Amino acid sequence: MYTIKTYNSIAESGLNILRQENFTINNDDDQPDGIILRSYNLHNVDIPRSVKAIARAGAGVNNIPVQACSERGIVVFNTPGANANAVKELVLAVLLASSRNLFDGVEWAKTLRGQGDQVPSLVEAGKKEFVGTEIKGKKLGIIGLGAIGALVANDALELDMEVIGFDPFISVDTAWNLSRNVQRAMNIEQIFSACDYITVHVPLTDQTREMFNREAFSQMKPGVRILNFSRGELVNEHDLNEAIEKGIVAKYITDFPNDRILGMKNVIAVPHLGASTKESEENCAIMAAKQLKDYLETGNIKNSVNFANVELPYVGRKRITVIHQNIPNMVGQMTSILAESHLNIADMLNRSKGEWAYTLIDIDNKVNGDVLLSVEARIKEIKGVVAVRSI
Repeated sequence: MYTIKTYNSIAESGLNILRQENFTINNDDDQPDGIILRSYNLHNVDIPRSVKAIARAGAGVNNIPVQACSERGIVVFNTPGANANAVKELVLAVLLASSRNLFDGVEWAKTLRGQGDQVPSLVEAGKKEFVGTEIKGKKLGIIGLGAIGALVANDALELDMEVIGFDPFISVDTAWNLSRNVQRAMNIEQIFSACDYITVHVPLTDQTREMFNREAFSQMKPGVRILNFSRGELVNEHDLNEAIEKGIVAKYITDFPNDRILGMKNVIAVPHLGASTKESEENCAIMAAKQLKDYLETGNIKNSVNFANVELPYVGRKRITVIHQNIPNMVGQMTSILAESHLNIADMLNRSKGEWAYTLIDIDNKVNGDVLLSVEARIKEIKGVVAVRSI
């Protein structure tokens, strides 16, 4: 029986997947096998030694101590693409609304309350202050053509925009789904220099942190509009404010308000609503629950942020899973132990991601329980192995 603990309100459609045979949800259990959460901050939580996997019902995992989890052999999952449509719709909504100065105009209209019969004439006299621009024919630069970026690109084409995309790491699946009419930028500078609108859809890493800085802004067209529905830290806010004051950035639309951003002019701060739809929450919960369940039951990994995808059909044989450092001769040492224990390997798969690797081994013959325990103990003694589990 696997016990799952939740740290946020998770959609019932996802929890129902974990209310099946071999699973129970118990938030009072201090030794759960798995955790499922949304934005709860785990950095200050003493994660029990019993935890084998953590599933984030969402894309960002900055609320999870991923490195520490890797070192303990805890697989961390996220749900890329599950909220993509929700974010795409909001990006397109604010793209249109900000171009027409809709937000400013609506707020101004509210100030006319109490003017009685004069309101219509005041509207006609004042509306010239909110003249906007149409997006048709304008150039939209998209940095990051993952699940969200690709959807934005395809729909922006349908709105008659000229779309230029930059993503040096585009996946094969995304490439298949991307319209052939999306132009490819060979470098990010092409996006900066050519586009009227720029929307960014990349994760926050050491390489992307503050990628929008003084140097980047200096390459942009005056009057550019920038949309950030990925992470606030992608933008150097001091440099952004400078670019706004210089007239380089006409509008900055972000889903990540903070005190400084709220005090800047020409900034539209959305209260982190990108994935806030009922459909998105359900999609993320279902995806997270399925990945967590599959890993605990079969050892298969899909959409982990700290380990490679490793999927081997589970046909009921005894299976050994090993999480270890990505260093030479690890697999050789494991297979030697199995051979010395007279165990035949029916199937095996090893994949690595950065400094970590994961190995699945299916045993061909029936295994005595004591023998299996001995094999697990010996594999765990190998230098560089951090977790061993049999299924």
